[in-house]
Amino acid sequence: MAEDHRVPWFPAWGIRFPETLDDPQFVISTFNEWRPSERWLLISFSAAASEVHLWTVWHALRRRELRNSMIGNSVDTEFLRLISGTHQIRTAFERAGLSKGDKTAWIVYLPEFGGENPFISEEETTLEIPRESFNDSTQEAERLMLHLKANLVAQRPIPTSAGLQRLGHEIDMDNSGPLELESAFLLHAAMADMSS
Repeated sequence: MAEDHRVPWFPAWGIRFPETLDDPQFVISTFNEWRPSERWLLISFSAAASEVHLWTVWHALRRRELRNSMIGNSVDTEFLRLISGTHQIRTAFERAGLSKGDKTAWIVYLPEFGGENPFISEEETTLEIPRESFNDSTQEAERLMLHLKANLVAQRPIPTSAGLQRLGHEIDMDNSGPLELESAFLLHAAMADMSS
């Protein structure tokens, strides 16, 4: 990763399944059996728009977690809810979870660092995301890929109009550029506690 990148890579690894998913629940059950904690989850490939998007949703999750104000009963469920831009857990799983016909997904790890404002350490007043978050978790992600018989996709998250539609965004963004799409993903996630 380049040092001049806007933010470090989020601990997320794109994966391709050996076959198009016919039974997503089987894959999810296998993943849940082998994951080290509820801080690991699978999300649909199109649900992740960018590093900024993932870190922003994580930040909202971490603040809710530290304040004991999560709607979901676990951090993985709350992350799905926030990234889906909905107040309803069931809708979150439908939007950002795996679905029949998916060929790809993201393995996501939700780091636990930080206090009330997770990006600012107690010693400093500057905003900083630990650059080692991705690398420190890669070995575990690779182990989970083996259990899923999945291959790594050599791509980082990019915002797409199809991804926004899958998350329930209702405004047509087909002719939008990457920055407008990323902004729409961020706004959609921010609406999680305002929509029903």
